[in-house]
Amino acid sequence: MVPKLALDGGPRAVPEGAAKTWPPLTQADRERVLQVFDNNQLHSNAAPFAQELQTRWAEYCGVRHCLVTNGGTGALHMALAAAGVQAGDEVITSAYSYWATPASILHQNAIPVFVDADPLTGTMDPMQIGDAITENTTAVLPVHIHGMPADLDPIIAVARKHGLAVIGDCCQAHGARYKGKPVGGIEDIAGFSLNRTKNLSGGEGGLVTTDNDDYFRCLEAIFRFQEVPWARDGEGLFAGLGYNYRPHELVNAFTCSQLDRLEEMNGRRREFASYLNHSLADIPGFAGPHVPTYADPCYWTYMFEVRGQELGLDLPRRQVRDAVLQALAAEGVPAGASQGEPLPAQPIFQHKVGYGKGCPWTCRFGRDVPYEPGNYPGTQTLCDTRAYLSGVYPPNDMALMTQYVDAFAKVSENIGRILDLTKG
Repeated sequence: MVPKLALDGGPRAVPEGAAKTWPPLTQADRERVLQVFDNNQLHSNAAPFAQELQTRWAEYCGVRHCLVTNGGTGALHMALAAAGVQAGDEVITSAYSYWATPASILHQNAIPVFVDADPLTGTMDPMQIGDAITENTTAVLPVHIHGMPADLDPIIAVARKHGLAVIGDCCQAHGARYKGKPVGGIEDIAGFSLNRTKNLSGGEGGLVTTDNDDYFRCLEAIFRFQEVPWARDGEGLFAGLGYNYRPHELVNAFTCSQLDRLEEMNGRRREFASYLNHSLADIPGFAGPHVPTYADPCYWTYMFEVRGQELGLDLPRRQVRDAVLQALAAEGVPAGASQGEPLPAQPIFQHKVGYGKGCPWTCRFGRDVPYEPGNYPGTQTLCDTRAYLSGVYPPNDMALMTQYVDAFAKVSENIGRILDLTKG
């Protein structure tokens, strides 16, 4: 007998309140944060926990330098500036990402140029980078989206061929590995976010990693207003446009405590994801994320695919996906669409509002780059068929994952009824 849908008044597959929030908070977290009050140093990267975090994260990524900052978007902006991206330069990035990725490029008064994403992995398609390069291109910004590493070897190869910097957007990828190496230690320079939701959480904050001494000197100047300390009779000199990207020590302390458990927590995420991958493979209409042989993702977000064709449905993909999400929500499953359209379809790129008068595209140093949403079919496929499943992390457990699988099976078995119930 097919179980009755919650949309039809049946019992929920997942009890209310079953899914717990991230990150797990412990007494060790509280004790570490309280030490900041004893130290009486509340900001700057010279404070004790900032120094500890920088040292430990550089070692984790396998690089010589790390700078802790106050946000992920700022971390990417600093990375772009340190790598030499200037006003009017073009930076190639993925059409499938969070808005902060191209925003960081615009903050440097540079121009985002998008390439399509691989509809299997969700990451930048390396084969499309070459056609996007112009005389104005200075960097490539691959995104390790949802914790899935981009295919870095071919990206780096084309960048080296054209003399371009490779800047990693690792904001969703703490602990993700590419061919066994952690992202953030492979690219020329990389930025991480410490937003509450991230695998390594500080509540807010960011990190920049690099092996390049010159880049690191630039980073240190940029995040404190481009100051050259004690350059003239004990007075700091300001040598260029910089920003107040300095971190707060309470965030650093909390992040250090969370870092103690990062590998353990990522291990649990991978365990949950493996179970879901195998389970969804046996449920018509659904599939877990595709994991290439080069990738060891950290599953910041567990992404699943809705496959209406497996259910015999000749309907628009997004219509089926959205109906499924409505049914899953009724079953108590916290799931949703992560990106509505390819980034080039966003109003800021369609209308080129930028800084209010078309800049940087129409300024004398820029180029009026076209943004045609139809040029990104792989990204559109991802936007129409993918959704995220929340709660695939500790302190949740395998019992919750089992309830999720039961909900997916229930929806699959009732797909016709779901489409009837969700019309209009």
